[in-house]
Amino acid sequence: MKRDFDIAYIILTAITASAITMIAAWYFISVGVFTVNTVTSPDFTEQTAQKTEQKTIPDVVETAIPAVVSISISADVPVYEQYYENFWSPFGGFYGGGGSFQIPRQRQVGTERQEIGGGTGFLVSADGYIVTNKHVVDQDGVDYTAITNDGTEYEVSVVAKDPSLDVAILKIEADEDFAFLEFADVSDIRLGETVIAIGNALAEFPNSVSVGVVSGLSRDIVAGDGFRFRESLEGVIQTDAAINRGNSGGPLLNTAGKVVGVNVAVAGGGENIGFALPSNVVESVFTSVAEFGEIVRPFLGVRYLQLTDEIIERNNLDVAYGVLIIRGKERSDLAIIPGSPADKAGLEENDIILEVEGEKLDGSRSLAAVLREFEVDQTITLKIMHDGKEQEIEVTLEKQ
Repeated sequence: MKRDFDIAYIILTAITASAITMIAAWYFISVGVFTVNTVTSPDFTEQTAQKTEQKTIPDVVETAIPAVVSISISADVPVYEQYYENFWSPFGGFYGGGGSFQIPRQRQVGTERQEIGGGTGFLVSADGYIVTNKHVVDQDGVDYTAITNDGTEYEVSVVAKDPSLDVAILKIEADEDFAFLEFADVSDIRLGETVIAIGNALAEFPNSVSVGVVSGLSRDIVAGDGFRFRESLEGVIQTDAAINRGNSGGPLLNTAGKVVGVNVAVAGGGENIGFALPSNVVESVFTSVAEFGEIVRPFLGVRYLQLTDEIIERNNLDVAYGVLIIRGKERSDLAIIPGSPADKAGLEENDIILEVEGEKLDGSRSLAAVLREFEVDQTITLKIMHDGKEQEIEVTLEKQ
């Protein structure tokens, strides 16, 4: 039986409705080209420059497809045969005098190699590095194969799987140069922007193309496959480009042909509501693996609780936001990890971290998400509340 290990269905924990103010220009898609009506404005020159960087959708697809791969998952599956076992019964004869029956049985007669699932990935370097989702390659005892658009198959190894994000890095070991995709600066992405998804739809239709728009930004979701897999994802991009099972790990491209996101999940009860991990987060994972051979992430070393209005009110706290440094339920779940950067900087249990490099920890992003934007050995400034007084301290982040 073929098992899907592709797209994670999601349970939305919250969807915040927002109003979109229309600017004095109408955007439309015409013959696959993202165009802007000519308007008289001081920004017309800038708009024209941006438009020249864009390509027709067929051109984007034609350029991108050589770098998109189908991920095939195969394993040795038991093979069974049916046989009949003789069974004698004193009551089973045709005339009531006992007799023999044949009962159908099954027995294993070996194994055979079978494809048991699939997903999508895309090359991000000429020397064979591939980005995909962690849940696509999260099985033991199986083999993974990358299949390019021309049908060439390559064995791939799983180099790294991110412990906190649904990202994995694979590697093809081959003495050749591969076509690859570049990451876009996701900070420039806008609501309504045209995007293109490419993937191995349903693990049966390689390099299927769908087109839509960015329909939401900075969504926080809880993704799961309905079984053991479940994780929280922050700041993902929402799109109405059709994303099907098997599209997991495929690229979400802008009209310049660059990757703005990695397709990761769909809303099981929705219609054309898909989600992609933003490119800046994924790019940092790849860069770390390419440079160090592993995922290197800055480490602070605190256990914390995001403050809410209810917590603030119930405890009469003199702050409006922040994260409280607090120990866990077990005695061994310390608030501050001994020897960690937080410990060295003098942070203590019950301190409240208010800001990181000027960004308020108001719950819009978690402390972990904020820290991911910094580098190992980088010194950052924290604004904290200690013993009822605000103060700033410097912390040098270390390797996790």
